Amino acid sequence: MDARRKLFRLKDAYSDNGDLLFVNAMKEICKFEYEHCQEYAELCRAVSFKPDDIVDMDSLALLPVIPTLLFKKHTINAHGCGLKITSTSSGTHGNASVISFDLGGLLCGLNMVLRLCRRHKVLSARPVRYIVMGNKMHKDNKTAVTKTAFGATFFAPALSRRYALKYSNGKYSADLSDIIQEVIQYSHGKAPVRFMGFPSYTYFMLSTMAQKNISVRLPKGSMILLAGGWKQFYTQQVDKAELYTLAKNVLGIEESMITEFYGAVEHPIMYTDCKNHHFHVPAYSRVFIRDVDTLKPLGFNQIGIVNLLTPMVKSTPLLSVMTDDLGILHPPCECDCGINTPFLEIIGRCGLQDIKTCAAGAAEILKKTEF
Repeated sequence: MDARRKLFRLKDAYSDNGDLLFVNAMKEICKFEYEHCQEYAELCRAVSFKPDDIVDMDSLALLPVIPTLLFKKHTINAHGCGLKITSTSSGTHGNASVISFDLGGLLCGLNMVLRLCRRHKVLSARPVRYIVMGNKMHKDNKTAVTKTAFGATFFAPALSRRYALKYSNGKYSADLSDIIQEVIQYSHGKAPVRFMGFPSYTYFMLSTMAQKNISVRLPKGSMILLAGGWKQFYTQQVDKAELYTLAKNVLGIEESMITEFYGAVEHPIMYTDCKNHHFHVPAYSRVFIRDVDTLKPLGFNQIGIVNLLTPMVKSTPLLSVMTDDLGILHPPCECDCGINTPFLEIIGRCGLQDIKTCAAGAAEILKKTEF
């Protein structure tokens, strides 16, 4: 069995002694990308890096770091992966990343999701009613966030699926009034209700209900699953505590029944918050925080740009990607939830100048290769 498969079959999704296996998996996928992706090999040569340079955790910081912004400008694929499935980012600012996933990577992702959802008690055999606070599936919609939200409706058997954003006349539009009526109706039933999707639309629904003095008590077992971030509504983002309080007052859903996910199509690892709402780093990934000016790795409790690493995918070189998020990596001792891995705190978006500069440098390298 190859190192990647072994890593994603670890029984403990938060194993704190899997560094060697992670390093071996990263080296394995790096060699594949180096040999099968001309663009990635060019990037490696530009920073004088070879796959055999991967010897321990510290050496992973030397990997070519690809900004997510570059994927929005270039489609970079490896050859020899067989069947591939494509997903895109949301393209909030006009450009979308197009990422392909090999079958082996998708199977690794399935193992990851099952283990993490079981650990965080999201899986259930009890049928529920889903209200997706996001886009309804459409044949022209290939965004990862839409596929992820739909996939989450299989965490428990679905009695029904309703969507807050509906597709009509070539665009999506929010229909919160109908959703609120559904919530009122479901509150008189016995089946739990699960909300899944964007925290922004979830908040808009809750605040609208509060303004209209509408409050219900949903059946026991009802949950709120948040994912996808605030996107274009980032200026209206509220503290999590305010969202949790609204959920309790308006729906009767306790904070313990609210779970948030963090991830990106360019880094398809599922970060699931613990009981203290911290995003602990699972065994399938590692996180570096890099200095905004020098891009050098920083230690714990320092603010910098979030650099995410995983060997999950072969078909696109996603080994080490740099987001446009500012974050802090905290040591596990700062959280008493029982998970013994560091946790990532996202504190906002950084100015794109440094990211653009880094992406432009990588793009210049790629110009020398033929697509």
